[in-house]
Amino acid sequence: YFFLRNLSTIEICYILVIVPNMLANFLSRSQRMSFLGCALQMHLFIALGGAECFLLAMMAYDRFVAICNPLRYTIIITRAVCLQMLTLACISGFALSLALTTLIFLLPFCQSHEINHFFCDIPAVLFLACSDTRANEVAVFFVCMLILLIPFLLILLSYAFIIAAILRIHSAEGRSKAFSTCAGHLLVSVLHYGCAIFIYIRPKSCYTPEQDKVVSLIYTNVTPMLYPMIYSLRNKEVKGALRRLLKSYNQMKHQPNAR
Repeated sequence: YFFLRNLSTIEICYILVIVPNMLANFLSRSQRMSFLGCALQMHLFIALGGAECFLLAMMAYDRFVAICNPLRYTIIITRAVCLQMLTLACISGFALSLALTTLIFLLPFCQSHEINHFFCDIPAVLFLACSDTRANEVAVFFVCMLILLIPFLLILLSYAFIIAAILRIHSAEGRSKAFSTCAGHLLVSVLHYGCAIFIYIRPKSCYTPEQDKVVSLIYTNVTPMLYPMIYSLRNKEVKGALRRLLKSYNQMKHQPNAR
């Protein structure tokens, strides 16, 4: 619950950076944002997204220890270790974001200043630059390697060990319990990393504004709404309440209309 609580906090801040401004732009006629405001939005978006990526990787390590070394879990994953991992995730995300945002906004934007997107995303802003952006694209790729690919590969490696450990469990109940411990986190990781890798791990020449806006809308608005449901379904009380709700709905559906 320590990791879930902090993941939820980061996710809420991540949504607040984008969604209120997006809704205001939809309702407003001007749809303007200052240069500094755009830079700040990009910095916070990358920083919080990066912190979430690192935290998801650390949660995978937490699951790995819980499944593969259950008797040593309380010795390895202490409160101090959890705080250190959270601090490292946040500092790494904000440091990488500051460097990348500064590098992008030092570019000259001498032509159109109209961003074809609903927030100040990296590909959309880079597309407006009127100078050679190859060095910046390399920097973006390097940062995305650190934030996206390396943590995602570590998550996959952790789950390879976890699956191997689950297959060694003899009882069906034990395997089911171990799998339910990891299923929610694995699904969230695939959704989060899948969309982000599609957007950021590619050259500027492959930039397609309309497609990017759809994918960005999914991972900034749709997937955060799914996270509470994904994690809540592990809770017995929530599952019981959902079953009772569905049961009562079916009873009402099949009940003959009163005359």
